[in-house]
Amino acid sequence: MVQDWPDCGYFRFAWHHDTFRWARAARHVARNVARDPAMIATWLQCEGTWFVGVDALPSEADGSINGVPLAGPAADRIGPRDDLHPAQLSITYPGYPRPRQGESDSGFRYRRNRDAAHMDGLIGEGTPKRRFLRERHDWILGLPLSETTAGASPLVVWDGSHRILQEALQKALGDCPGAEWPDVDITDIYQAARKKVFANCPRRPLFTRPGEAVLLNPFLLHGVAPWENGAAASKDGRMVAYLRPESLIGEGAWLRQK
Repeated sequence: MVQDWPDCGYFRFAWHHDTFRWARAARHVARNVARDPAMIATWLQCEGTWFVGVDALPSEADGSINGVPLAGPAADRIGPRDDLHPAQLSITYPGYPRPRQGESDSGFRYRRNRDAAHMDGLIGEGTPKRRFLRERHDWILGLPLSETTAGASPLVVWDGSHRILQEALQKALGDCPGAEWPDVDITDIYQAARKKVFANCPRRPLFTRPGEAVLLNPFLLHGVAPWENGAAASKDGRMVAYLRPESLIGEGAWLRQK
């Protein structure tokens, strides 16, 4: 578990040759994944403008890919792991966002106007959608794989939002046994916390390039910005690998972490 998070709720890591070497190896694999017809059928959403790619990049449990280790300042911060899932391969293309299949009008407006801001691990179910904490992550590591200009759908965060969301979840779940958490409806508390975030926390686009990295607190509200007119990228689009391992610590310690 990463401790001593900065007040903003995330770390930005400058370009490092070891991180760039990993990104270069991952990009080579990612291009094949993004062209695979079965992967396209499964993951290409939003009218062809977003490849969701959950667990689609075949990185190893230690984070390595094609024999290239996950190394550099970000890897030093998280420490060695042998339980990492295959990375998400998230790719946005010019025109993002378009409506996702099955998405309501209000859901699409939220995607377009609020960057689809969310906290990972809160799973929506049913109609109308209700939210439940079904996954607890130690952190979220974003590793850009392709070169773009700044307006090509960068990752967006809300500075300090992790404190607001963490406090909200403490109130919702602090008195419940951990085994019961996945069944506790936290929709109303979560939505109220998001409104508080939007009213009080600066929205911050985090433009990054291959060789750089961002590490997010697991409670941090984040999303993906629309693709701006005039933004440029190669045919690869805006390609980012994300690792978000399940937490190794108990529910109470996870909820109270600093």
